[in-house]
Amino acid sequence: MQTYIRDIFFVMAILLMAIVAHIGDADAKTTRIKDIVEIEGVRDNPLVGYGLVVGLNGTGDSLNNSPFTEQSLTAMLERMGVNVRGQNLNTGNVAAVMVTATLPPFSNQGSRIDVNVSTLGDAESLQGGILLVTPLLGADGEVYAVAQGSMVISGFTVEGQAATFVRNIPTSGRIPAGAIVEREIDFELDDFQEIRLSLRNPDFTTARRIARAIDGFMSANIAEAQNSGSVLLKKPAGFKGTIVDLITDIEQLPIQPDQVARVVIDERSGVIVMGADVRISTVAIAQGNLTIRITETPQVSQANPFAPQGQTVVVPRTDIEVNSGEDTKLGMLETGVTLQDLVTGMNRMGVSPRDTITILQAIKAAGALQAEISTM
Repeated sequence: MQTYIRDIFFVMAILLMAIVAHIGDADAKTTRIKDIVEIEGVRDNPLVGYGLVVGLNGTGDSLNNSPFTEQSLTAMLERMGVNVRGQNLNTGNVAAVMVTATLPPFSNQGSRIDVNVSTLGDAESLQGGILLVTPLLGADGEVYAVAQGSMVISGFTVEGQAATFVRNIPTSGRIPAGAIVEREIDFELDDFQEIRLSLRNPDFTTARRIARAIDGFMSANIAEAQNSGSVLLKKPAGFKGTIVDLITDIEQLPIQPDQVARVVIDERSGVIVMGADVRISTVAIAQGNLTIRITETPQVSQANPFAPQGQTVVVPRTDIEVNSGEDTKLGMLETGVTLQDLVTGMNRMGVSPRDTITILQAIKAAGALQAEISTM
């Protein structure tokens, strides 16, 4: 009897481990709704401004080559009560810059945001500079934030009489929490009775899965996949809470997103990115190049010591190697080859990334690549 009970517990333990492993595998293939969609209307807003950076150690703009810097400096000093109009200004400690920032949604007045600073003129470095008060404007021309502060520069320049060393980009910097929000963007999300979820990667299958997951969780038909890029979400009747509460309830639901089989190619850098659903029909591939290597190793020939006559001459020696690819083999790819099989086959054939780009384009032209090729 004890042996029988022990065997039952052993079988139950194995089944429990299998269920846990299955659940873990399923979770690895899913992602939350909040990670693949955006709420329509809840977005960032770009800000831009023009300002001056002071305190540079002679690495600022040349006023003769940057008239806008001189005009800005003159106008700023006049606002401070200093009249220098018509004077010959000659300082290398000032630089005209463009200041950019992103205003997050629902930013409150008085909160701080990060700003980026980049030079406009011929300044060599912004190291040690301080940005003066700079209004940041939105697309409507209104001031939404004001920036000021010391910059963090990740690059530097060291110059000597015969050499110059530059690391990273010394003409741009960042001011963490360098701008104060002065104007809020009105967006009353609580007043909405319905919203649209915008998919970051539009796909019809993913949109329908999102709608079905929401309906199943809420036990009501409140979600509708309108197209491949948006899902309409309606506040259910009798729901005790706001639309914000509804979003909070459904954004944690797991979804298995789908995608189009796509191969992305950057011919400039030789980068290839292939999706997991890329498939190839039966096709034969051969890859080989004609390589000619010419090596010159001239030798010097001279007469023996104390010879009555002789002349020192240079005797040319040329070595030519020709590789026409006789060892290249023809590779066969069967129908339904997966991404892993394709990569393994390419590596076995010794194909370089740039040759792989040409091969993939040739396979697509032959109609054997069941995927979309996107060239960057």
